[in-house]
Amino acid sequence: MKRVFSGVKPTGHLTLGNYLGAMRRWVAVDQHQADALFCVVDLHALTVDHDPARVRRLSRQAASLLLAAGLDPERCTVFVQSHVDEHARLSYLLECVATDGEMRRMIQYKEKAARERARGGSVRLSLLTYPVLMAADILAYGTDEVPVGEDQRQHVELARDLAVRFNQRYGHTFVVPRTTSPGVAARVMNLLEPTSKMGKSDDVGPGIVYLLDEPDVVRKKVMRAVTDSGRDVVYDREERPGVANLLEILAACTGGNPEALSGVYESYGALKKDTAEAVVEVLRPVQRRHRELAADPGYVEGVLRDGAERARAMARPTVDAAYRAIGLLPASSDTGAEAEAVLNAAR
Repeated sequence: MKRVFSGVKPTGHLTLGNYLGAMRRWVAVDQHQADALFCVVDLHALTVDHDPARVRRLSRQAASLLLAAGLDPERCTVFVQSHVDEHARLSYLLECVATDGEMRRMIQYKEKAARERARGGSVRLSLLTYPVLMAADILAYGTDEVPVGEDQRQHVELARDLAVRFNQRYGHTFVVPRTTSPGVAARVMNLLEPTSKMGKSDDVGPGIVYLLDEPDVVRKKVMRAVTDSGRDVVYDREERPGVANLLEILAACTGGNPEALSGVYESYGALKKDTAEAVVEVLRPVQRRHRELAADPGYVEGVLRDGAERARAMARPTVDAAYRAIGLLPASSDTGAEAEAVLNAAR
């Protein structure tokens, strides 16, 4: 069975974009058709200035929402990144394989570093190197497929490059992963800035629908969405990004086609109203289940504990093999025969 890995970063409250663009596919497809791991990548939240208590709170909330969305711990592995040491262990080895030029070409680094400098802040080294940590997240598990949005595709390509380079230099150790992308609404855009992704960390809150927004809040945000000049409801991502975003959201929520739906509406108001109601209905069962899980924190903690144990057992053999392949001595607890067997397997 193929292995799938993906994760969410607890830098903000999870959004409709996270759900339609990733989480719903994980629930409906990946956990049933693959040996799937889904991770709250909390180490990635430390690459920018942050409040420790907020990171912990958002990490718990993200884990609860993954379960509320329908991930089944009997079918897949749900865990927190920092609970499995192999991520950090492998990240350093991959830093020794990656190059400075590769890191500085990462589009997200350029954008985030520019925003940080514009605010007068300093850019943390971890912001530059975190794509290597992301590569470690993927490669530690022998991942075959990584379901990501377009904005993360460059990072998965880096993971592929590092896997190939490591294998060529030190012997075959890593599976070379590939990306997979959902169809409609793979990238939900900000309702007020429809040329920008609906991100967790955006400052424009009114343009973001959060998974835990109350129904009336959802309706208000959608009804205030930016549309475009003209009156016709036309699906055109380039010329009518606002209307196209609403049509894609509606299509993703109802199982329709955005181009076909554009012919149904004669006014922006009607489109917004139906889109708002569709979003409310999609989020209703997720919010109901989240309330149940919030009332039983011990269950979520148990899922994360068990998930970390399973993830650790999957990652450790690969990471240990990488340590030996790159030239590091095995720990004293390993026998010479065991070390030699792992080395031979790595080659």
